Amino acid sequence: MRVRDWQDILTDVVESDAEPDGWRAVGGDRAGGIGEDLYVGHPVVGVFQLKTYARNPFVVEGVGTEVARRIDDDLDPLFPEQGETGMFGVQQPPEDEDEAERTAGRLEEVLRTHADAPTTPDALFEDVMDVLDSPAYGPMAFDQHDRPEALDDFASTFEEAEEVLEAEFEDIVDEDVDRGFQ
Repeated sequence: MRVRDWQDILTDVVESDAEPDGWRAVGGDRAGGIGEDLYVGHPVVGVFQLKTYARNPFVVEGVGTEVARRIDDDLDPLFPEQGETGMFGVQQPPEDEDEAERTAGRLEEVLRTHADAPTTPDALFEDVMDVLDSPAYGPMAFDQHDRPEALDDFASTFEEAEEVLEAEFEDIVDEDVDRGFQ
């Protein structure tokens, strides 16, 4: 198991070339201390675990690792299904101003179309993700004030990864706290 910066894990997600709408995620408060735990997975790409915290409003620190090479029958029930929960999406910034303007125009048209016709929140979300060319999106169970039960189930399933990531993460937090939050 290789522990890496959390942004490197998201880069793997973005560059996976998997079907963008096949991703699912579970997240919430860390079991002990500051920060959040997140598991994000795709049936053919695998499952990734992230531990993050906001050092300040502009900087997020964290670590992550791949915990499974695919979502098998044991892991599948731990992830939410479409329509059960909220949604998440991973975005990449536009490459230049021209691309940003083209994307904004297409997004404006999608919003206008959905405003003028009967629609569902899921249909709007999917159309927005398509316009933004999101490389990963799907259902997400996330609790901002607690831990979804699935987080504890993931932690016990991947107990060794949890211990290693927790130790690495605590080193980052301790170093930042010793220096003072910047």
